Amino acid sequence: MSSVIKFQKQPMMRKMLYALTPIFVFSVFAYGIRVIWLGILVFLTAILVEYLFEKRKNKPVSEAVLVTAMLFLLSLPPNVPFWVAVVGIAFGVAFGKEVYGGFGRNVFNPAIVGRLFIYITFPVYMTTAWIKPSPFGLDATTSATPLQILRSGENINLLNLFLGWRPGSLGEAPLFLIIPAAVYLIWTKTANWRLMVSTYGSAVLLTSLLDLFNVPKALPTLPAILSGSLLFISVFMATEPISAPKKTKSMWIYGVIIGFAGVIIRTFSLFSEGWSFAILIGNTFAPLLDEIIKDKKVKKANIQAEKKVEA
Repeated sequence: MSSVIKFQKQPMMRKMLYALTPIFVFSVFAYGIRVIWLGILVFLTAILVEYLFEKRKNKPVSEAVLVTAMLFLLSLPPNVPFWVAVVGIAFGVAFGKEVYGGFGRNVFNPAIVGRLFIYITFPVYMTTAWIKPSPFGLDATTSATPLQILRSGENINLLNLFLGWRPGSLGEAPLFLIIPAAVYLIWTKTANWRLMVSTYGSAVLLTSLLDLFNVPKALPTLPAILSGSLLFISVFMATEPISAPKKTKSMWIYGVIIGFAGVIIRTFSLFSEGWSFAILIGNTFAPLLDEIIKDKKVKKANIQAEKKVEA
């Protein structure tokens, strides 16, 4: 396929893939060789769908679609059926990206669009395919996720949460790998640190306040902020450059919207993990934030231009 399909070179997207690769390797170790086969299907489908759209415009396939495929893959439950994954990534690339005109024009994060589509359409496969990790998936058994356990009032081993040795989506668990990935992305200027800090920080703040004031259904702070996909979406999803706002002030507000929305959804709704919905809500507000937030540099330039006209 590589000899037929031409890719648009995007160094920034390659750096994102470099950051995600150790997490993918961990998922193979934790859940077995099935992850590799699932990944092959997801990547091939994503590339094919984008190729079919871009071929009509005589444009190459963007390397960004590889990042979309990887993010989508790592957001899936380990035992999700292959066909559900294929449907999800095809929908995400087609309706989350290509219908808007392709790379650089999408309003929503394509990986999130695909995941939410199959989450809502095939909820049984997306909410009951959780298994405990084991070396190369040899002794995998079904289990509840940490958030489900917290909601039942049970305790969770914090070290296991940090090391990612607990049930969850393929890539959301290994915090010890996500943290250095965040450092790498910030250091290489691939992702904006403001988006990471505002998203994660606001989620931690609201979770702490709900816990402090004993709000009904509130989760204990420390295990809650180490569970689910909070850190994963803060580092890799909220920082997606196309669907995120561009102005500095907008980024801070955008992160707060995602952080607060995710905590409210995961705490008070039927959905134990609300970060996908939160990202989509944030994406919706991103263009508006850039429109209403005034940039100081732009203001000064406009004032100087007006003075010149008056002179």
